[in-house]
Amino acid sequence: MDLDTLRHGNFAKLGEAVTDWEQMTKKLADLKKDAEDNLKAKADRAKWAGVNATVSREFITKTAAEFADAYTQADSITKILKDTREELIGYRAQLNDAIKRAAEQNLTVIDTGDGTFTVVGNTRPDWASDPSGKTGVTDQKVVDAFRDEIQSILTKATQSDNSAAKALRLLVDQAKYGFTDASYADRDEAARAVAAAERLAKMAKNPADMSLDDIAAFSRTMRKYHDDPLFAEQFATRLGAKGVLQFWTEMTHAHAGARGSELETMKDLQTNLSLTLATATFSDSGAMQDWKKDLIAERNTNFRATGSPFPVGALGAQVISSLLHQGRFDTEFLDDYRKELFKADKAAGKSGTRDLWIRGYDALDLVFGDDNGRDPLKGLFAALSHNPEAAVHAFESKSDLNHMLGTVKYTDRGEALGRALESAVTGVAAGDTSSTAPPHSKTQVRIMGNIMEAVAQPGGDGADMVKKGLGESFGDMAAAYMPEISQALAGAESAAIYLTDSESPDAFQKEAVRNVVRFLAETAADPSGRAGIIYGETIYTASLLESHLSNPSLYDGPRSQVLEGIAKNAGVIEGIVGHSVADRETKAFIEGEKNYNDALKQKGDFAKSWISIGLTGLKLPERYGGELMGAVVGGGVGAVAGAAVDRLIEGQQMKGAKDEGLYASAKDLYVMWDSVNRQTQWSTADALDRHHVELPKDGVSYLVRNAVNQGWEAGKGHLENTKERP
Repeated sequence: MDLDTLRHGNFAKLGEAVTDWEQMTKKLADLKKDAEDNLKAKADRAKWAGVNATVSREFITKTAAEFADAYTQADSITKILKDTREELIGYRAQLNDAIKRAAEQNLTVIDTGDGTFTVVGNTRPDWASDPSGKTGVTDQKVVDAFRDEIQSILTKATQSDNSAAKALRLLVDQAKYGFTDASYADRDEAARAVAAAERLAKMAKNPADMSLDDIAAFSRTMRKYHDDPLFAEQFATRLGAKGVLQFWTEMTHAHAGARGSELETMKDLQTNLSLTLATATFSDSGAMQDWKKDLIAERNTNFRATGSPFPVGALGAQVISSLLHQGRFDTEFLDDYRKELFKADKAAGKSGTRDLWIRGYDALDLVFGDDNGRDPLKGLFAALSHNPEAAVHAFESKSDLNHMLGTVKYTDRGEALGRALESAVTGVAAGDTSSTAPPHSKTQVRIMGNIMEAVAQPGGDGADMVKKGLGESFGDMAAAYMPEISQALAGAESAAIYLTDSESPDAFQKEAVRNVVRFLAETAADPSGRAGIIYGETIYTASLLESHLSNPSLYDGPRSQVLEGIAKNAGVIEGIVGHSVADRETKAFIEGEKNYNDALKQKGDFAKSWISIGLTGLKLPERYGGELMGAVVGGGVGAVAGAAVDRLIEGQQMKGAKDEGLYASAKDLYVMWDSVNRQTQWSTADALDRHHVELPKDGVSYLVRNAVNQGWEAGKGHLENTKERP
């Protein structure tokens, strides 16, 4: 910055710009609030159908998000402009003060152009007559001191101006269309993020020079900034797509076999690097668009670490996928990458995937943890599990879905695939226990139907899928689809009792009932899968009871019919599971009751999150806490379901019955039948008490008990009609 530019700078125009942006930000804040409280809130509560269900809802959701991003971006720009203006005014005051003090010592500061200046001593004619020859002559040290002080001020002003301009350009470049959600409190915050990215990218270009302490410091910085859009974009683009992959190849080679603190440091680095790259993929800057294309283009490149004795290193796809395990990556990026991997995997055939990705890479270990990174599909599935939208795209093709399910028999990708499928059909990202589960779309229901069909095929790979790591996920998915499953088992015109806001609530009726029954039966073979079904049925039963008893207008008929229908459904579902388990025990298919008991306890806390995120998606009047069941756990809506889950977790002793805890035996069919009977009656009593509904106690108990018994027998009948029993 030129000296005269700062010295005589008029920042009135910049002040006007700040005022304009402040006013705009306030208006956008109002629009953001209106979009969230009115536009999106009403859309969430609406009962969509047809084109509106898929087009209008998505449009409104994205529009509301754009208003939020517009506000965030405007707020960041306002703060950066305001902060920069205040800094420049401060530097101008410092400069003028220095020039004034220099003048008092007979010095003149002159702007010499192009960012340069000079400090010279003043002269007067009478000074020449001074016999000492010292009048008017200033000590060179004083001149140098003023020169250094002024240079420092100009340097800081230049840095402030340049970093503000850079941050503003980067902010605008983040979104090609619309706005970015990047948020900064001031110019310094944005500048520090960019500077940190530049510093780390420079370090990553020379990984051999990084000690373990350097790596730990590198990781700490990345942990601090991995959610920062400017940091992430600048780190990725400055290092380059190939540079990122080479950096990680070098890291995994140099620290192969890490143990103790070294292992923890490397695991931390991998996590933070993955989270940083995930954030970066959401940038729409030209450089980042090129980066994403270049990264995918490197999928078949052979990456070898410096000094590696092996001629074959790691495929680019293996390195890429090893960095996808953490964080939510951009949907478009995942779509493009997934298409390429799926194409290669399908070309190899179901049994050929191991030869394609695993064989020949025996020395490869790209993941600091349980996996080794040799199968790139596992990393991709991990990424899909954190992005439900991309997961839906991945499995909406029945051909792709069936191929991936079929490969489980020949690989160890089952658990990773299961989590990705859960994300696709539920709309909830893996590990997310706070977001409200959206209503099941027609596409999601169709994917779930295709999964059940694949598992249910006689002589197919259903049992292999369950045993090879998919059982737990299948159980969770069955829990999420209890409304649709219940309507399928109950038959046509049962929606008035078995409430749901699914776009295809009756999709599993008619021919698909056979698939539903066989799917439940196969899934029950896995202890965790069975626990998921039991928790799902328990939560849904308790939620239905509370919904109907809190709002009698939901069903146009006697309450006794509602109670009977709900209780019978509980008996049907658990009857299918119970008899299926008993049949498999005859064939020595299940290890025993301990595995199931352990799974029931381990899944308890996770199952509670199903209530809090509204996984059952039940409609309720607003006076009871909103539209989705499960808004409050332990008080308000969802309390009955919460209490039912607590009983399962705690294994509450059954009074007047055997000493086993609730659902504690995986072998005794009688205990299973007795458990579902008692649990349903307890939930009914809880709901009646909670909503002060006066019904004859003995009559209700008799009705519920008979209904559960009928359902239990009906469940056995469903099983007999769909598969051969021993």
